[in-house]
Amino acid sequence: MPAITEGYITTGDGVRLFYQQAGNGPGAVIIPNAIYMLDDFLRLAASYTVIFFDTRNRGRSETLTDPALVVNGIHNDVDDLETIRAHFGFDKVAVLGHSYLAAMVVLYAMKYPAQVSRAVQISPPPPFFSRQYETAPPDPVVAGRLAALQSERASTDPIEFCRKFWSIARLMFVANPENAAKLTNWGYCDVDNERNLMAYLVGSIFPSFHVLNLTAEDFGRVQMPVLTIHGTVDCSAPYAGGKEWASLLPNARLMTVDETGHVPWVEASEVFPAIETFLNGAWPDSALRVAQ
Repeated sequence: MPAITEGYITTGDGVRLFYQQAGNGPGAVIIPNAIYMLDDFLRLAASYTVIFFDTRNRGRSETLTDPALVVNGIHNDVDDLETIRAHFGFDKVAVLGHSYLAAMVVLYAMKYPAQVSRAVQISPPPPFFSRQYETAPPDPVVAGRLAALQSERASTDPIEFCRKFWSIARLMFVANPENAAKLTNWGYCDVDNERNLMAYLVGSIFPSFHVLNLTAEDFGRVQMPVLTIHGTVDCSAPYAGGKEWASLLPNARLMTVDETGHVPWVEASEVFPAIETFLNGAWPDSALRVAQ
């Protein structure tokens, strides 16, 4: 396992962001959501300098109580990523994000195109939150178990309730229920930011997506290669949204991962080789152009 250094970086508005750095390759890859991503994506440190960080109010970054520090939602994350890049002194970086942070890394490329060499999106939400997209339906049995669990919230210790919730909820992130066991640490219920995640997402992150109103000019600024990876039975972020990102970005291709859910790398062995091929400068064979 490569050596990992860690610490905190302070943003311009005084927020302390937790980071972990591994590897010493000539190219840099920045990956947000360190608390969830490091264990699986540390393998990239064999070839690159990989910088993981927790976005504000997430993971082991500072817990924020001042509304002014979270009101800008995803836009804070975009600028915080630039703070991370500048701190480490890389002129250009590859960026890789999963789930809503897969959209964030492309928003970063729109705002700071000169700083991005390549971008990887895994299971992004759609580019237009106001539109309706066909989504794979969640397992009704799992959804029912989650609904029934809510009756225990008031009478259960918050950490214990969080653990019960994630023991069920992780089934929503995979197509094959047997693969849920691979998401052993999802939830991080002993971490305050993650235990209170939904309030932050609903209060700050999701509203900032709803007012994005991206234009053709915005998409046109992303001239660097973008690899969008999406599972066909993702019930958290519609596959059609991944296709739309790939169709609207000028130099993007879509890697479709059949019969996988929101975390395709735990269900399909071809995902990591494809990412490594892409970061090395080539398109994986399975990445295809998508017509508008």
